Amino acid sequence: MLDVTALQVRYGAIEAVCGLDLRVGKSEIVALLGANGAGKSSTLAAISGLASWAGDILFEDESLKGRSPEAITRMGIGLVPEGRRIFAGLTVAENLLLGGAVHASPVELRRRAAQMQERFPVLAERRNQKAGLMSGGEQQMLAIARALMAQPKLLLMDEPSLGLAPQVVETVFDLIGSLRDEGITILLVEQNVPMSLDIADHALVLAQGRASVHGTTAEVAGSDAVQSAYLGH
Repeated sequence: MLDVTALQVRYGAIEAVCGLDLRVGKSEIVALLGANGAGKSSTLAAISGLASWAGDILFEDESLKGRSPEAITRMGIGLVPEGRRIFAGLTVAENLLLGGAVHASPVELRRRAAQMQERFPVLAERRNQKAGLMSGGEQQMLAIARALMAQPKLLLMDEPSLGLAPQVVETVFDLIGSLRDEGITILLVEQNVPMSLDIADHALVLAQGRASVHGTTAEVAGSDAVQSAYLGH
């Protein structure tokens, strides 16, 4: 579904991603792992049209070169950004409607919003509340639901467990697994390496913008670099 070749992302003189190759198959979860500053978020920013890049990115055999974030969303790529980035001053219901606004009629938007509120009961309970007043876990559910409003084929998730209580983290990972079971392909950026390797089909470890380890989750988990750096062995 996604084929990234020789990806480069620069911010001035800083090269955040250096010649990265990445492939994601349909209905897979691929975990993109690495330390802070390794280039993980920059990779997602390039795919979603939020950063300038060189190389090639193909989504369902179509190049994303020169496409706007709106056009990329219309193609079927959704983003759950790091830090959630919900619209704090808008209500939960308004956040949901904005999530699907790129390609849905008002009637269809209301139908999708009702589906999200059925799937995430807390959003139904808080639908008229300002989103900024919700807890971190509730805001994360809203961020995921907002991305799902556009009915993505590929969901990019950037640190979905960041700053959440352990029980909420388990809920988030259960949700990620259920989304994959429903046929949504997921590229997951996470610092919770053990849980990511437990749920993903394949994994790639970035170091200084380059792939240092990649393969099936079993292969990556068994590598000496991952064992010592992330799994405490």
